Amino acid sequence: MFGLLVLALSGCGESAWNDPYPAADAEANVYYSSFAERPKHLDPARSYSSDEYAFLAQIYEPPLQYHFLLRPYRLVPLSAAEVPEPRYFDAAGHPLPEDAPVAAIDHSDYLIRIQPGIRFQPHPAFARADDGSYRYHALSPGDLKGINRLADFEATGTRELTAEDFAHQIKRLAAPWSHSPIAGLMREHIRGFSELADQLAGLESAGALERVAALRQASLSGVEVLDSQTLRIRLEGKYPQFQYWLAMPFFAPMPWEADVFYAQPGLAERNITLDWYPVGTGPYMLSENDPNRRMVLERNPNFHGETYPSEGMPEDRDSGILNDAGRPIPFIDRAIYSLEKEDIPRWTKFLQGYYDASGISSDAFDQAVQIDASGEPILTEVMRERGISLLTSVEPSIFYMGFNMLDPVIGGDSERARLLRRAISIAVDFEEFIAIFANGRGLVAQSPLPPGIFGHREGEAGINPFVYEWRNGRPVRRSLDEAQVLMEQAGYPNGVDRETGRTLSLNYEAVATGPDDRARLNWMRKQFAKLGIELVIRSTDYNRFQEKIRNGTGQVFMWGWNADYPDPENFLFLLYGPNGKVEHQGENASNYANTEFDRLFDAMKYIEDGPERQALIDQLVEIARRDAPWIWGFHPKSFSLHHRWLLNAHPNQMANNTLKYRRLDPEQRQAARRDWNPPILWPLWAAGGVLVLLVLPAWWMVRRRERSTAL
Repeated sequence: MFGLLVLALSGCGESAWNDPYPAADAEANVYYSSFAERPKHLDPARSYSSDEYAFLAQIYEPPLQYHFLLRPYRLVPLSAAEVPEPRYFDAAGHPLPEDAPVAAIDHSDYLIRIQPGIRFQPHPAFARADDGSYRYHALSPGDLKGINRLADFEATGTRELTAEDFAHQIKRLAAPWSHSPIAGLMREHIRGFSELADQLAGLESAGALERVAALRQASLSGVEVLDSQTLRIRLEGKYPQFQYWLAMPFFAPMPWEADVFYAQPGLAERNITLDWYPVGTGPYMLSENDPNRRMVLERNPNFHGETYPSEGMPEDRDSGILNDAGRPIPFIDRAIYSLEKEDIPRWTKFLQGYYDASGISSDAFDQAVQIDASGEPILTEVMRERGISLLTSVEPSIFYMGFNMLDPVIGGDSERARLLRRAISIAVDFEEFIAIFANGRGLVAQSPLPPGIFGHREGEAGINPFVYEWRNGRPVRRSLDEAQVLMEQAGYPNGVDRETGRTLSLNYEAVATGPDDRARLNWMRKQFAKLGIELVIRSTDYNRFQEKIRNGTGQVFMWGWNADYPDPENFLFLLYGPNGKVEHQGENASNYANTEFDRLFDAMKYIEDGPERQALIDQLVEIARRDAPWIWGFHPKSFSLHHRWLLNAHPNQMANNTLKYRRLDPEQRQAARRDWNPPILWPLWAAGGVLVLLVLPAWWMVRRRERSTAL
């Protein structure tokens, strides 16, 4: 996944005199990594890519975070003193018990207490003059002479984090000029959010300083600062999933001083903006930002401190991942990220020891990983000899094949269509798909819920009985003979419609614009051909594909979903009727609607994790398996490699602030670099030999001429 930009001698390895990281730097506590996509947005109110998230999570601290080691994923305090528990009230403001009916709950209150003593990183926005005024809050054009980057400001300052900083950030989410992707969702849940967003809408054309002033003066009824360290957020009705949003950068605190500072004229032209120079309380701060070359995170000298977790899973004691339990973090002083757009150079530099960790591209997969007799991935001998370790984890994601339930042939709730969908579910062999097109990096899905999400069941209890049966301790896909029986029952013997006598033909909506897609589409066509079904591939670009899904004009398609938060609601809502894509513009792309499913979902999403919720989830999954609006597809697996000198590397698919847990052995890294990249001297000797061969004849001719002249 990560790499490092270094200079290399093409074809002859890394020479000792061209080491891009001299010994002094290598001995320092520096982590070397890379990013493949140029980060642009480091404002926590904005939408961001995975590379941008990797930076945001090191700098900003929302109230909560995910525990580094515990599974299923568990929320723990970060800048908050504890995980807030919602309190429920009726319309008259009277408190209600935790098990109160959802209909009786008028609003929910989350009381967030902030840890005292947290301070922002050093930043010019906090610098004060001798008279106590802010030194850089009224900059004139003359003041900006010689200012080209944030470091050109002479003075910096800091102050303690307060509840007002969280309130200010939530108001920023409502500001239309922030373009926050969660503003629409927060309109539904935070009381007064919609009214504030409408109020601020008229200021989009105003100047930056005017907008910041208006935002500071605006009030948000659902967010109240009770004192300097306490914030109350009021939600409409009941929304238990809100606690997960408190672990996302969207809800990280933002000081008003930073907004005022960056809104001043002349700074944006110099790329001195919040997107370029974020302001946070986290363990690291961005000290160098050149996204076309490299970005550097350095330890925040004002970091309030945190300790390595002392609790983990049962197997963590033996793995050594708890060896640093209780020690203060972060362990690493500096992290250097360099832009790497190509897989091959990134991979080569990792093997040379100039990357501390790396993902595995498809081209390098066979060089790094092999599959053992039991089907498990193991490292190749070359990787093991270098002390490289492999980390694998199932991502909280799903790739599925959807059927458009509005289609008169493949959709609907008739028994005929249901049997047809089940037959296709058996025929499309996703085990084979994973092996061929994903290098084995996937786990066949038995339901919408991936491992690690509450409600997911393992073993025999977790298989889809309509597609699999349990044999010898493992799920086995049902035979094609059974699928043919289902086709017969559906009225399509051998793929021929009994009513019309024609071969059944289905349209497959594909996002395919290049030659590499041909093999995948041919494979898909063969899967349907097993049942005698003719699959018509309708290839297009992603925009046109989305349009077809929105309009409901497709029949069969592949799509996926990555969890925003680790709750079963975040997956099962993809099958919730009121979220239908065509009618409601929701995320239910298959337009599946089942009255009983919707009723159970409404009950399940408001219940805390426990036996009652598990029972409801089991019923929901059973209904969805029976109706088969999807072929469940697979959950992707993440594969990553790290060198032996990088300690505490542990997969956590929901958390991105894991750099603070990692520890390095720089001396071991430097020794490996020297061993793996010895200077290659033969090109110099060869060049010297060629030079001698060129010079010697000339020297001989000069000597001969001198002798002739002397005679």
